[in-house]
Amino acid sequence: MKLVIGNKNYSSWSLRPWLLLRQAGVDFEEIPVSLFAPGSAEQIARYSPAAKVPVLIDGSVVVWDSLAISEYVAERLPEKRLWPADPAERAHARAICAEMHAGFANLRSQLPMNATAVLPGRGWNVAVQRDVERVARIWGELRERNAARGPFLFGDFTVADAYYAPVVSRFATYGIHLPDAAKAYADFILALPSMQQWIAGARAEREFVVADEPYRLAPERADAIIIG
Repeated sequence: MKLVIGNKNYSSWSLRPWLLLRQAGVDFEEIPVSLFAPGSAEQIARYSPAAKVPVLIDGSVVVWDSLAISEYVAERLPEKRLWPADPAERAHARAICAEMHAGFANLRSQLPMNATAVLPGRGWNVAVQRDVERVARIWGELRERNAARGPFLFGDFTVADAYYAPVVSRFATYGIHLPDAAKAYADFILALPSMQQWIAGARAEREFVVADEPYRLAPERADAIIIG
């Protein structure tokens, strides 16, 4: 398998299938594309007609869109058990993934993915708080229900954990206060070796949005590529 991804610091959509494959122990070739370089859309279009990341390539099969990729991988590798086995739980997991896929517009727009920054308080408003509370409720209820079965939302790792991983990153970046159960879950996901590997990759990137991270203009980052 090959996975085409964007900048690790900024591409929340890329993180989802990347983490899914890493956590599942699936070998894959990572194809990074700078989303800010000239001609990036054309480069991505070589792999996907949508010209957006992520893109999964499995032989002659090409799948774009993070949720479609997750479904494909789960079907392609049923032994990995990437959805809960119980039909009702599986439906619940799919519902919260779809909710994240299509919703939380205020959280997305005001707290954009920035895996390496520390920006406490930036972007917060009442509408964002409503989204935060909904996410915290999803996490808290599932952890209360499944705590005895394991540390993930449904006990074992599933697509749902991969799907909410970028939100975990956002909450860390912006210093979002969470109820105890939700915070414990977020801290656990952030500490996963696979998440730490993604963040290390983000730190190694040279490109950054200067409006979000002006401190990267320090002399020791003279090699940085400034965006915006």
